[in-house]
Amino acid sequence: MKRIIIGISGASGVQFGVRALELLAPLDIETHLVMSRSAELTVHHEMDCSVEDIRKLSDHWHPIKNVGAATASGSFQNLGMLIAPCSIRTLGEIVSGVTSTLLTRSADVALKERRRLVLMVRETPLHLGHLRNMVAATEMGAVIAPPAPAFYTRPETVSDLVTQSVSRALDLFSIDLPETKRWTES
Repeated sequence: MKRIIIGISGASGVQFGVRALELLAPLDIETHLVMSRSAELTVHHEMDCSVEDIRKLSDHWHPIKNVGAATASGSFQNLGMLIAPCSIRTLGEIVSGVTSTLLTRSADVALKERRRLVLMVRETPLHLGHLRNMVAATEMGAVIAPPAPAFYTRPETVSDLVTQSVSRALDLFSIDLPETKRWTES
């Protein structure tokens, strides 16, 4: 069975991580969810569901403080990790290698094992420190994939924008979804 780790940090845009879980649910891919405490707080401001509802979308939910969880081990086989959204704090911890939670430890493991790590960095505007951290993450092997809308898809709703951004991020794991609209193929 294929597995993927979905991380949700405290940046605005919890919908991106939730949509990733929804899109992956019908596939033969086991999902492992790790949410930061800040993400759990953000849920109450941005969504009409509970943290428990989001946990139920995953096959396995791992508490943020459980650094002994499977996702913290290099021997845990998986496709990699998507952090959607990825806060600047989370990015900074990943780049420094000094991880304080299961979220950033799992990302660190993805990098050390040379697995795909996709960071949907969600911040604007960016100062030089943010940009340097993105460069450093890229040099370490991560893919920086901000949730940038593709207007050639002719989105009609915010949900359309979220789905397209997330489906393109999942493309980076070679996960082909029918929801993905492609340039000249749509």
